[in-house]
Amino acid sequence: MSEALDSFAFNVAVARLYELANALSDAERVPDAPGLGPARREAAGMLARLMAPMMPHLAEEAYKCMHPASGQLVAELPWPEADPQLLVAESVTIAVQVMGKLRGTITVPPDAPREANLAAAMAEANVARALEGKRIVKQVYVPNRIVNFVVTG
Repeated sequence: MSEALDSFAFNVAVARLYELANALSDAERVPDAPGLGPARREAAGMLARLMAPMMPHLAEEAYKCMHPASGQLVAELPWPEADPQLLVAESVTIAVQVMGKLRGTITVPPDAPREANLAAAMAEANVARALEGKRIVKQVYVPNRIVNFVVTG
């Protein structure tokens, strides 16, 4: 978001705001889990702060509704900074294909060794069925993205 605003790519910034708004909307449909309510509230507050450069009046009204007693304006708040520790993925989902057709997905730690990912891919139930009785000619592995098995027979 910050990069988009810094480079005057307002259409990209607005698209990011829509993504956050849609994620908030999707979260409303999830049954309440412990701690989800405060997370939604924080995300809505962040949405108000992020929209302020493009829609200042709406941002101020939304923030005032969420924080009526604060008396603070969004324009007075510092620009949000991302926490780098929260940006690190704990796992990645990798598509597994046999002959270019999606047969399943695996969830593994990011940058896991190639052999571990290939073994996990072969152990996936649908992939194992598709490979049954066939000879693997080639294993295509793109780290953190995809595994594809080329087979004969």
